[in-house]
Amino acid sequence: MRPTLRLILPVLALALPLAGQAPFAWKDLGGGRIELREQGRQALVYNYAPQLRQGAPESQRRCCYFFPVWTPAGVSVLDDFPANELHHRGLYWAWEIVETGGQQFDLWKNLTVQMRPVTVPAVSATARDALLTVRNLWQAAGHDIVREELHLTVFPTRDGAREFRVQLTWEAISAPVTLRASTAPGKSSGGFVAHFAPAEQRVLRADGQTVTKDEDLNRHRWAEVEGVYAGQRAVVRITPDERNPGVPYQWILLTRGFAGASFPGRTGTIDGYTLESGKPLTLSFLVRVADMR
Repeated sequence: MRPTLRLILPVLALALPLAGQAPFAWKDLGGGRIELREQGRQALVYNYAPQLRQGAPESQRRCCYFFPVWTPAGVSVLDDFPANELHHRGLYWAWEIVETGGQQFDLWKNLTVQMRPVTVPAVSATARDALLTVRNLWQAAGHDIVREELHLTVFPTRDGAREFRVQLTWEAISAPVTLRASTAPGKSSGGFVAHFAPAEQRVLRADGQTVTKDEDLNRHRWAEVEGVYAGQRAVVRITPDERNPGVPYQWILLTRGFAGASFPGRTGTIDGYTLESGKPLTLSFLVRVADMR
């Protein structure tokens, strides 16, 4: 049974910390969105129920992603429902090809796989960190195919930067589910990705080197996007955990403002990763958002 907002919201309110307990505080915004603030300033929003921007087609309704994300100084660095690519959604995880039971589905663009929350987002906040945990389901053709668990840990701002860790665990419910990258030549799309807000200037880097043109299929330990947003310079770095299977990952890096750590990627020997019941897969990523002078 799919949960409804009417059932979720009253329970979620009980999880919110009392004011003054910590520099962090969670607030439910309604409509399936929960916001984290640090020292009273917006840090990020997790969209735990389906969202649809006015004017977008119903087929693009989706949930379970982060948007907006702000720097400590309040710069909003990501985009959601961008005009020419409505399927992109802030900071998220998705695959163009999801195969199960002899059928092929899509969690990337056409959204024939839908994610749905099955538990209330449990949140807490201390002087040390802010936590969010939630369980989701992937659904396709009327069936639940994958269990997902999200664990978010946000750390206090230091030296103009805030870091947070996103840990994701997936397990097939019954039949195996295979995740594959794009089949388009020269692409590895599929994994943990971020779509950035329009910027006046933009610089991409990977492993400390500047990326001057669009690239894909190259392996890197980390990547970052620096931009100037309404006159304020900020940078976002994504670093896959070294304990993740398959690191270093191939990346898709686009100068128009897109960065994605591809899992499992595409090589001569890798053409997908199969989730199985009883064999969960866990991947973890560290995200750093910082203001620059």
